[in-house]
Amino acid sequence: MKKITLTFALFIGLNAFAQVKTEIFESFKLQQKRDISYYIPEEYNEEDQHTLIVVLDAEYLFDDVVAKAKFYSRFHGMPPAIVVGIHQQAQQARFKDCSFSEDNGLPTEEGKAFFEFLGMEVVPNIESTYNISPFKMIVGYDITANFENFYLFKENPLFSSYISISPTLAPEMESRVANRIGVIDKQIFYHLIVEKNRNAKELAELNTSLKTIEKETFKYYFDVYDTDHTSIATYGLGKAFDDIFEIFKPISPKEYKTKILTSEEPAYAYLETKYNIIKETFGFTKRVDLNDVMAIYSASKKKEDPESLKELSDLCKKEFPDTMLGFYFEGEYFEEIGEPKKALRTFEKAFGMDEIDFLTKDMALEKIDALKADFGY
Repeated sequence: MKKITLTFALFIGLNAFAQVKTEIFESFKLQQKRDISYYIPEEYNEEDQHTLIVVLDAEYLFDDVVAKAKFYSRFHGMPPAIVVGIHQQAQQARFKDCSFSEDNGLPTEEGKAFFEFLGMEVVPNIESTYNISPFKMIVGYDITANFENFYLFKENPLFSSYISISPTLAPEMESRVANRIGVIDKQIFYHLIVEKNRNAKELAELNTSLKTIEKETFKYYFDVYDTDHTSIATYGLGKAFDDIFEIFKPISPKEYKTKILTSEEPAYAYLETKYNIIKETFGFTKRVDLNDVMAIYSASKKKEDPESLKELSDLCKKEFPDTMLGFYFEGEYFEEIGEPKKALRTFEKAFGMDEIDFLTKDMALEKIDALKADFGY
């Protein structure tokens, strides 16, 4: 049966007062106490699902991962995240935790115990305390990067995203990972980061085998950096977060020009698809970004797509109910389909609401005056 120390229990109750805390976790699986660090966002809301990021080699990686999670979450690059760091330097625990047989590449008894410690104690404890989404990430370096691969071999993999920094691979891992991913019926992100001068045949083979996998549910990224094996521990994390959470970011000018304007689909369909993917992938319902609204509005006008304008106006009435946005867009929709009376009444409603972004009361008044002049109302 699992035991949790009093200090850890106190941390659970006081998390609102401390963003980062290191506590002692008493593990039944390991039959020992382990140091674990936790980052809980200050703005944590139990109504929202949070991405869980488990960081192995916390002494090397935890602070850097927390910094990336805070930055990308604040600036809309990813969902809000809870980060859990597993300390493994004391008494060289990492070598016992991540040990494997040189004969078959499978975890030793100590490795199996650590595997269960994470999967059956640490992660379930966090899930029982916080609102965690189905999308979970694990980050490892060197021998711990190899160890994270073992979670792919569960019937239902515990993690959806794997950041593997310069892994020291167990025997046959370079082929086993690709073979396993090829049959997993789940969205998997795999990011391999290596240093330029590391001549590891196994890593080259792993990269080659992963590149050949063609599945809609598999996203693979490979980055090489001109640095050494020590410095690589902090290289590439920002790029990895950028790639994994790309869909979560606001629509960029490049995305607008190359994907929305060139698509034969209605402009609004792009927005709908984008937010459905976010929900399905990360288990998080993201509030529609104003930047994205304005991008779809611009595309609707440019593509002469009034139906997208109407759908966008309906969305804005729900997402931005106290502003002019929804009624102003609806007024333009009625203008474009040749309904001037309805347009006039709708712009009058917009005029009485709060300004937002580029939309001002003066703009609504100009529309009202122009319609009255044109049609003699």
